[in-house]
Amino acid sequence: MMNRIILRAGEALVAGGPAGTAAEPEVIIGALDGPVGTALATLTGAQVAGHTKVFALLNTDIMVRPITLCVSKVTADNARYTNILMGTVQFAIANGVLDAVRAGHIPKEQANDLGIICSVWLNPSVATDDKLDHKILFDLHRRATTEAIRKAMTCAPSIDWLLENQDQVIHKYHQMGLEGKI
Repeated sequence: MMNRIILRAGEALVAGGPAGTAAEPEVIIGALDGPVGTALATLTGAQVAGHTKVFALLNTDIMVRPITLCVSKVTADNARYTNILMGTVQFAIANGVLDAVRAGHIPKEQANDLGIICSVWLNPSVATDDKLDHKILFDLHRRATTEAIRKAMTCAPSIDWLLENQDQVIHKYHQMGLEGKI
């Protein structure tokens, strides 16, 4: 008997490319007949201008499993940004989900019974970058999606690690504030 997955959460930050290409997804994963399924259905029906929610697709009519809803953390207020978000990044997320299934992070047998909500951060600077490398953007978002799912499904970092390392970890932007850089 498989363990029922009620709700798992994870995040990842994958950088290393040119400015504006970092990926920082946050995911919620759970059974479609539980709170995640309810949230997924509610979000799908509650569209908001500038924060359209879309399913992760491999192409215009090929949705991935588990069903994955992409939710933008940044207001999409111009066509170029929206096209990158709903093109390169949406495609990367779809591939990252399938990579997570292939790697065994998500049980293949539960792919039709689970849903994923993926909060997507895409730097607004991509809308004005005429030299944006879509291959790098795609690769970073794909890897970050897979990593966020892995962390969600393994409950990483563990509470023991967090308790042991709490005083050694300093939030990047807090540190920049201490140094007068923000």
